[in-house]
This record gives sequence, structure tokens and C-alpha cells, in this order.
Amino acid sequence: MTLTEVLSEFVYHLKYEDLEEEDVDFTKLCILDWYGSALAGSSEPPVQALKDLLEEWGGNPQASLVTGGKSSIGNAVLVNGAASHVVELDDIHKSSIIHAGTVVIPAALAIAEAYQLSGKELITAIAAGYEVCYRIGEAVSPSHYYYFHNTATCGTFGAAAAVAKLLQLNPVQMTHALGNAGSQAAGLWEFIEDGAMTKQLHTAKAAYNGTMAAVLAQKNFTGASRILEGRRGFFEAMTEQADAQKITEGLGKQLKIRENSFKIHASCRHTHPAVDCVLKIKHTHEFELEDIQSIKVKTYKTVLDITDKPAVNSIYSSKFSTQFCVALAMHKGSASLSDFNEESLQSRNIKDLMGNVGVEEDAYYEAAYPEKWGASVEVKLQNGISYSAHTDFPKGDPEQPANKDELVKKFMELTGDKLVDPLGEASRILKLEEINVPDWISRTISTENIGTAQ
Repeated sequence: MTLTEVLSEFVYHLKYEDLEEEDVDFTKLCILDWYGSALAGSSEPPVQALKDLLEEWGGNPQASLVTGGKSSIGNAVLVNGAASHVVELDDIHKSSIIHAGTVVIPAALAIAEAYQLSGKELITAIAAGYEVCYRIGEAVSPSHYYYFHNTATCGTFGAAAAVAKLLQLNPVQMTHALGNAGSQAAGLWEFIEDGAMTKQLHTAKAAYNGTMAAVLAQKNFTGASRILEGRRGFFEAMTEQADAQKITEGLGKQLKIRENSFKIHASCRHTHPAVDCVLKIKHTHEFELEDIQSIKVKTYKTVLDITDKPAVNSIYSSKFSTQFCVALAMHKGSASLSDFNEESLQSRNIKDLMGNVGVEEDAYYEAAYPEKWGASVEVKLQNGISYSAHTDFPKGDPEQPANKDELVKKFMELTGDKLVDPLGEASRILKLEEINVPDWISRTISTENIGTAQ
């Protein structure tokens, strides 16, 4: 069998009854985390621009938008995929470098709502989608990640797998779906040079393209059977070195969704190790900001590739600057969504601190990446005293997990101005296996439940 056929067989045979209790509980936390991030981002300019465009184009009212109202399945996937990636609080998988929730969940949710499916079916499909895109992401990382945004490229496969599962495609049809998903996989990092809105288009289109590939496969629209390992396939075209063994290694044992990480800080995940270290130093030792002579960050090379930005010109670009995030955390003692604002962007204290932050590659952290996303921080004071901290795993990783209570709290903070009853909504999501998706959606993404901020 080809690698694509192996994955298709796995997705086809996976059943809700095969899931361990921890798999189910963890998947529901992923859905909760996705929904909070999506609602928080629903009123942001990139999402509103996409919503306005799709309203101009029109669409049958099949599935709900986090911006309110209903549209076609494709339009819902586009809007909800974009919304879940904009505030930088979406989930992340270390070794594949993928924010799976932003692409897999919008695709699966729109289909499950439109086709009147159960919470159990949704949970199973999401777990399958995470599995597929994580394995493909692991196979091509880290070299693929330099030019390509893994969430956009590999995530397309995950969306296709989840939708294929919900549509009950047979293994041949699933192979077609994944083959056509791979031909549509795209997403270049160049947007980060300008702080452009393209990143939201990455998740929107990855979710949409995967959905379209699966629905077409249901209609027996064929796709490449060797889209991964073929001589003109994904591996050959889009990575310097692929590890095909990652596709099959341990497949069918513990699900990879349980390797997922959750964000605590509202910035690029590559800034989190340094932010965690800064917060540890700040909360452990007493000193004034003006006492700081320098802050030295040692970390892995990708941090420099993506977030070594000594100057920023927008709130969004500030989330991709290790210098800004470190200075913000040192100044405010946190890096929450509310901390990233115009006042912080213009703060003279933060700008001065940024000038004292140095970021450099370290051999230890580079060798450990991407299995470990680590950093060390040394804060040197004017009087010669130095304080340091280090971490291999930022908060929210499985090795340093965020528990259910912390994630419910995060959800409430993100949706307090969006939902009438955020705690009640969190409780319903955590019982999703007991209800049908349309019944949940009718109470969740609805005019009655979504607040005036929408």
C-alpha cells in the first residue's frame, strides 16, 4: 500500500468505541480551546473582511459562522478557520509544528452541522484529522517549515481526513481525498516579513481545500494515490529531507491528539519559552525595570527565523517578536490577549526594554528542536547581578500541561464579551458526546447566545 492508502485505512477503521476515555476528554478540550480562540478572533479585521466578501458572494445557509448567522459549508469553513488563528491562542503540536484545531475543527464542525451528525462522530473525525496532519507534519519537519507554514500545508490533509471520516468515505475515496488535498496544500511564510493578514487565509483555505477534496471524493473525483512519496509528490517538492517512517510509526496505538499543546500567552508559540523564563525570573526576584542592563535569550534557530524582530509596527507583528514579547512580559508580568494593545505597542518602557533584548541560537536547544521548544533567559542588572531561568517545555505542552480548569478559565476570558453564558457553553462542549452537533450549534453559535460584540 502507498502511505496515503495506509492513512486512509486507519481513518476508515477508526471508531468512537476505539477511543480511550482520555482521547475523548482531550479532544473535547481541543474543541473548547478552538471555539474560544475562534470567537475571540471573530471581530478582527481580517475575519470581517473575509465575512464581507463571502456575504457578497452568497451561499446556502448550511452551517454556522462564528461571526453570527449561517452560510454555505464552504463559507463557514473559511470564516471559522480564519477566525480561530488570528489572536495567536490556538493549539499547537511540537514535532509537526501544526495548529491543527484551526483547520481540522472548522471543517469537521461545518460538515457535522450540515449533515446532522452526532457529537461522537465529530469527536472521532477530529481525532482522525489531527492524527493524519500531525504524522505528515512530522515527516517533513523541520526543513519544510522554513518556507512553508505547516498548518496551511499539512493541515489541508487533516481537514480532508476529518471530513472524509464524517462522510463515511471508503478507503479508496479517502485516498482520493488526501491526494487532492495534497495538490492544494500551500502557504508561504513570506507574509511574516510584512505582518500581513495572509496567515488567516492559510487556515481558512487549508480547511476549505481539505473539505472540498473530501466532498469531491464522495462524488468519486479521483486524486493521486502516492501524493506523499511519489516522485512529484509532497515529500519531493516541499522538503529537503522527509522521514516517511513517521507516517506509519506507532499508527493505531496512542492517538497523537494527546500530544497537543495549548497556548497560554497570546503570541507566536516560538516566543513562549522565553516568555515563560522571563515570568519565572520576574516573579522570583525583586528588581526594577530601570535596573536591567540586558536580557539575553538563547534558543533554537527557528525562533530567530520567525520571531527575531527588534522593531515592530503593529499589534499583530508584535506577537511575532521575541524582543517585544519578552519586554512585554517583563513590564506587565503577563502576555495575555488584553496585554497586546496599542498602549503596549507605543510604551516607551517596552521599547527601551526591547533594545536591551538579545536573541541567539544555542546548540543545545537547536539539537532538541522540534521535540523540545526550549530557551534560557539571563537578566543582567546594572549592579552586575544576574538572574537566569530555562525551560525545555513551555506551559501548555504535555510535559507541562494546562489542565481542564485552566482551559475553561482561558475559554471564559476569551469569550466573556462574546457569549451570554460562557461557563454554560464550556459545560456543554465538555459533554459533546451526549448530544448531536446541530443541537449544540443551535445553542452555541446563535444570535441568542452570541453577545452584542459580534
